[in-house]
Amino acid sequence: MRVDVKVVADREVARLARARFNRLVQLAETTSTNTVVAEEASIGAPEGLVVVADYQSAGRGRFERKWEAPRGASLLFSVLARPGAAELPPSRRHLAVAAVSLALAEAAGRAASVRLALKWPNDLIAAGAPGLKVAGLLAEVTTDGGLVVGAGLNVAWAPEGATCVEALAGRPVDRGALLVEALLALDRLYGDWDHVAQLYRESCATIGRTVTVSYCGRAPDLSGTAVDVDDAGRLLVRAAGDDAFLGRLVAVAAGDVVHARTGTSA
Repeated sequence: MRVDVKVVADREVARLARARFNRLVQLAETTSTNTVVAEEASIGAPEGLVVVADYQSAGRGRFERKWEAPRGASLLFSVLARPGAAELPPSRRHLAVAAVSLALAEAAGRAASVRLALKWPNDLIAAGAPGLKVAGLLAEVTTDGGLVVGAGLNVAWAPEGATCVEALAGRPVDRGALLVEALLALDRLYGDWDHVAQLYRESCATIGRTVTVSYCGRAPDLSGTAVDVDDAGRLLVRAAGDDAFLGRLVAVAAGDVVHARTGTSA
């Protein structure tokens, strides 16, 4: 890995000295920070590796969707976690992603005075109407059982239909400060998984709203009210308006869903 850019200033890096996620690698350009971290994991990188890039040429989200942003306009990073199976079994590994989401939301509040909310399963949105997307996350399991969690946060630019931290803050916001605040918040959350689950439910803007779920290669869509997120990270939807599901409480797994569009509060 070529270290040749300072997304995070030295004074900010110093704040991570005692944090769990403090092995910070800064890249001017890469294909994808998730790819870099996964490659490092395959040769034995320990938990705590963080890779941040000024630009990604092949950034991606769920279902290999492209994540594109101009150079220097977004906070693009991935972390390597290695939670033990007893500490966090596979059925609860979604909580590691939830912890990163919560940490990013906290960082936006601390560094930019911006309120973000979580949208199931892996987005952050501007709190309140119209709830525009600000960030997306992608988790991938490494060949040796580790977990890479990547995030792309719109800081100075956003694609059409989304928004960015600076637009919400009404002022310039330092990406390095955002990252450090997020990693410090993640350090506080990591390992306290029951608390993470509680905070996720409290911060999830999807709960209590009408939703339309589009399944992967399967019809019909599911419409109803999102009422909770269960211990396996599935969205629980009280179905309405469809003979196949009407009145049932349907558990929706993130891996089965292409889109989960939200409407008004129930």
